[in-house]
Amino acid sequence: MRVVVIGAGGTGGYFGGLLARAGDEVVFVARGTHLDAIRREGLTVRSRRAGTFTVRAPAVATPDGLGPAEVVLFCVKAYDTPQAAELLRPLVGPGTVVLSVQNGIDNEQQIARIVGPSHVLAAVAQVSAVIEAPGVIAHTAGPGKLIFGEMEGGPTPRVERLREHLEGAGIVAEVRADMRTALWEKFIFICGLSGLTALTRLPVGPILADPEARAFLRETMAEVEAVARAEGVPVAPGYADRALGLMASLEPWTRGSLYYDLAAGRRLELETLNGTVVRLGRARGVPTPMNVAIYAALRPYAQGPPAAA
Repeated sequence: MRVVVIGAGGTGGYFGGLLARAGDEVVFVARGTHLDAIRREGLTVRSRRAGTFTVRAPAVATPDGLGPAEVVLFCVKAYDTPQAAELLRPLVGPGTVVLSVQNGIDNEQQIARIVGPSHVLAAVAQVSAVIEAPGVIAHTAGPGKLIFGEMEGGPTPRVERLREHLEGAGIVAEVRADMRTALWEKFIFICGLSGLTALTRLPVGPILADPEARAFLRETMAEVEAVARAEGVPVAPGYADRALGLMASLEPWTRGSLYYDLAAGRRLELETLNGTVVRLGRARGVPTPMNVAIYAALRPYAQGPPAAA
């Protein structure tokens, strides 16, 4: 299968690396020293689940001239979606599938405006993976699972074919009929995990071990659940408690992506995550004080380290 990975960071590097190891024709779109390292030494994946391996695959700064792909893994940060989606134009042919593997609840609609809704599948990644060093992806926590499906719902032959292909590459894959609900479930989870690990600078283990921090985490997710219901999303009642239980099953050193970006001095997906909860809550009349606290505390870092830091 001809696959192009736009955004070869932790998530894109992990799933793209597994596909390349399985023999797919994978091209990574990356930048900076990470791009240089992949070109020079290949992409190395270090995973407790999949092992450590290196793949030699083409890496480019832009996809110009590549021609249509069968599958595009679109794994950029949500704030880069409008600009990066323009890169998709030369990659999309009649049968191309664009799999949005991102944080947030509206990336698919933004991509669809560029390439058309018939090409876009939604996906939820259950993986914590980061660029450990240029050219090296570390899968640090999570099962490495990919949940995906049609935005309009229901099983289709193309998603079943893709599921079989992903599983053949060693990727745990699941097709969901209602991806809008799946996206919001992930949104509830990640707003809590990323928000609290960034706010406290602690992994999930110590947060869950402290009664007050655990309550803060639970209430943060309960607010997102309430916003989802106000938006007409049929999230199961008590999903925040279920998400809290899922967190307890994770490795205690697990952190969310907001923490890793904050620690590295990078721009944060804060507006995409807790900021969106605050805005939608205000629009719907749903109180979100915990998310307001996270948003307000992290907002000075949203574009990177404050000038006075």
